[in-house]
Amino acid sequence: MHRFSYILLLILLCSAGCHGIKPPRNTRYIEREIQTTGYCKCGKCCNWKRNWLFRPIFTSGPNKGQRKIVGMTASGAMVKPGTIAADTSVYPFGTIMYIDGYGYGRVEDRGGAIKGQHIDLYFKSHKQALIWGRKNKTVKIWIVSK
Repeated sequence: MHRFSYILLLILLCSAGCHGIKPPRNTRYIEREIQTTGYCKCGKCCNWKRNWLFRPIFTSGPNKGQRKIVGMTASGAMVKPGTIAADTSVYPFGTIMYIDGYGYGRVEDRGGAIKGQHIDLYFKSHKQALIWGRKNKTVKIWIVSK
């Protein structure tokens, strides 16, 4: 029973913001006041719908009408807890952030409405994203050069 309790505790801790993402050791971070919003991989959040063949397609933008791989980020990674969408001219792909109440995340996506000091945090469900809503947070940022 002791082993089961340990595993349960580990699962609870990880579901509370432990996304397996950590900042590089011995590096400094900067703090910025950033507007945060939530998103999921649904068509409403990610600008896609199903065509008459029931295949997902982009609904607008330069790829309008083209096939969409649901859950694929702009960096080519699949979306998962800890994925952050940001303005990549400000925070390039690979930038690690710590957001109080969310945990660590990595910039792996971008969005048309994400500009400047605004980030979008990935959640597993649309309901969770709506519950997060729009919050101004002081964010710790580690810009990782590749």
